[in-house]
Amino acid sequence: MKRNNFKLKTIQLKEIARSLQNNVKKGLENDNMEIQCLPTYINPNVGIKNGRALVLDLGGTNYRAAVVEFKNGVADIHPKNGWKKNLSVEMKRVDPAYTELELFKEIADLIDKLDLTGVEHIGYCFSYPAESKAKGEAILLRWTKGVNIPEMVPHLIGKPLMDYLNKNLKKANFKTIKVINDTVASLFAGLTHSGYDAYIGLIVGTGTNMATFVSADKIKKLDTKWLKKEDPKFDLSGLIPINLESGNFTPPYLTIIDDLVDANSDNVGAQRFEKTVSGMYLGEVLKAVFPCTEFEESFDAQKLTHIMSYPDIHKEKYVEVARSIYKRSAYMVASSLAGLILELISHNPDLKKVQLTAEGSLFWSEDRKGRNYKDLVLGKLNKLLSEFGHGEVQVHITSMENANLIGSAIAALS
Repeated sequence: MKRNNFKLKTIQLKEIARSLQNNVKKGLENDNMEIQCLPTYINPNVGIKNGRALVLDLGGTNYRAAVVEFKNGVADIHPKNGWKKNLSVEMKRVDPAYTELELFKEIADLIDKLDLTGVEHIGYCFSYPAESKAKGEAILLRWTKGVNIPEMVPHLIGKPLMDYLNKNLKKANFKTIKVINDTVASLFAGLTHSGYDAYIGLIVGTGTNMATFVSADKIKKLDTKWLKKEDPKFDLSGLIPINLESGNFTPPYLTIIDDLVDANSDNVGAQRFEKTVSGMYLGEVLKAVFPCTEFEESFDAQKLTHIMSYPDIHKEKYVEVARSIYKRSAYMVASSLAGLILELISHNPDLKKVQLTAEGSLFWSEDRKGRNYKDLVLGKLNKLLSEFGHGEVQVHITSMENANLIGSAIAALS
């Protein structure tokens, strides 16, 4: 296993962090880079006192719909956690391909159960790579996580759905729709915690991604003339939300096992970081180490953590490698965060406190026989920041229930 050793030394993790930082710089300067750094043209209003919005959440596993109501600045979700439906099987259908119309009908069926009284605005949390346009619209760039609805690429995401809902739901009277990535939704939700120098949204679940705020003058590729023409009300004087699409980062020190996982995927050469660290792929990494074994076809991070947590009922070699894969994932996520924070420090040398809103089942997973994922990430992140000479920087990790829904509501009402 020496050739496929998943252990990474501190010097290697530092190189991964520097590589990500350099790729973020490139993404802020030019389009179509490895890390795309996609601006989201929504100025979040963190001072919302009262209002109601429909929120939709389309992610890697479930689709959710809810109404979020702000009363005196406090968000209340109806129903609690939203109506939920698993669409993962349908959306991954290949022959015949799942259609946009079928997706819209599924979405409408859940929305029809909600009380839409006084609701005119939609916040659409869309967890796939999309290029944001003016006034909260977005264009789908590509599907990830095995999803396949080819007719939707590369087209608008928001308006076609809003038009369908207004036409097919009797009680619908929607006037605006704001489309944001799930990582940006988490970023917006984190703004409810004040007093920080920087904010980061992080997803480590089925897939992985990061988002943050960057000053407009640091985004060299920003077409300010176009934006002022398309949306004169957009504030270019402050910070702009950036969806990194960091899952597409190709880190150094990948192994031949990672190359096998990539070669067997449906998007060879893309999303290499995601295929190394995210919940959808960790089981595939383990299966690539032990081909022709008794592992079932569908083997995700949840099953991998089960091997770690119950070593007495699994082969010792499986437990050892599973724990190595799990730990490497956490350490590489720590490296990516360190790289992003280094870039933010280069923008603001006085940065000392970072608010990190983390979402995803893998990030909050537990190892009954070892250190939990979040603790592995934070411990290694603190060490890396110290190694880079920024040990004074404090990163506060928070979990917010329904962050996607709250962040989407903030977007809708901004």
